Amino acid sequence: GMVSASKESVSYVLNKEGGGHASVIVIGGAEESLNAHPGSLTLNILKRKGFIKMALKHGAHLVPVFSFGENELFKQVANPKGSRLRNVQEKLQKIMGFALPLFHARGIFQYTFGLIPYRQPIHTVVGSPIPVKRNLNPTTEEIEELHALYLQKLRKLFEEHKRNYGIPEHKSLIFE
Repeated sequence: GMVSASKESVSYVLNKEGGGHASVIVIGGAEESLNAHPGSLTLNILKRKGFIKMALKHGAHLVPVFSFGENELFKQVANPKGSRLRNVQEKLQKIMGFALPLFHARGIFQYTFGLIPYRQPIHTVVGSPIPVKRNLNPTTEEIEELHALYLQKLRKLFEEHKRNYGIPEHKSLIFE
């Protein structure tokens, strides 16, 4: 079932007796949703290292996953960084804990405006697991090293599959 992405919840899932339990975390979260414009390939992941620390503490393998087409489901009102709208969205996000992107898509009986997602395919690709040795007290260097490896494998996964899903050769993931 679903649980929050808190340390306690993830630890509970990964510590269940018998093993075989997985924790799937959407790493970019609320911050990344404000960048989810059609054609955008920006992931808010450079400062996100809690999942790496949890993997090390529990010896849980990391599996890079990328979904092509997610940002094509809705059109978001332009909110470039530094704009008045973006500043308001970021302040509200800090207060409420979630972002409020202003978006639209299609309606039920027409395709010009509404809140139903556009009919676009989403293709999710799953990479090979990255084995992680259990370490109850990982150092900053160990966390950084595993994080860098995860980013490398995620970028490789994207590059291997982008042609299959209409991403031009010159486009790459942007890590922020």
